Amino acid sequence: MAVEESTDHIETPVVVDTRQTVFYRFLRVLVRLVNRVMFRVTTEGRPYVPESGAVIIAPVHRSLIDFLVASEVTRRKLHYMAKDSLWNSGALARILPVVGAFPVHRESADREALRRAQAVLEAGEVLILFPEGERRRGPVVSDLHEGVAFLAARTGATVIPVGIGGSASVMPKGSKLPRPRKIHLTVGPALPPVERTSSGRVPRSQIHQMTETLTVSLQDLYDEAVAVTHRY
Repeated sequence: MAVEESTDHIETPVVVDTRQTVFYRFLRVLVRLVNRVMFRVTTEGRPYVPESGAVIIAPVHRSLIDFLVASEVTRRKLHYMAKDSLWNSGALARILPVVGAFPVHRESADREALRRAQAVLEAGEVLILFPEGERRRGPVVSDLHEGVAFLAARTGATVIPVGIGGSASVMPKGSKLPRPRKIHLTVGPALPPVERTSSGRVPRSQIHQMTETLTVSLQDLYDEAVAVTHRY
């Protein structure tokens, strides 16, 4: 997702639902069951995810089911950016907000989605944001969008990188149905926070630097996660 810094002109506040309703908890249990039974999901490094405060979970993205398996890194309520076309389905349009999802138009700088993401973090919640922006193919992590670093700089959120190995073989881009395969998640330590100037501003160079640091971290974690799945 591309970002623009000029978002302060929007006055209407965003209401963030922080509740874990009965329906939400039921869906999380159902997702966990599918993850464990069908994909044999294992997770390494889960303690790196803070138990409170604003957190951006930043995973690699190789499959549609990454949204499901990324939930294994924490039991906290999750919020997602999801492509706006999913709201074209009446049933999904009703369910997605309940599970913490909100739409994003990925072809341009979506100020509304950015504003919602910032509100989630300012409420001290967990946001799952794929820094690659969309599903990618291949083993190389590169050309990350700067949305993760930008939001972290604006809100002070902790950024946790996550490698997801095996999901590309379970449901690669273009496939219709998932196949039962092993998936492993490798959670990395929090990235160093962005340094501000004496006036409190965040130089654009710091945003670039954090994005580069995230790229290196995600590549290492992705390689580690894939290596684990190859043992099975």
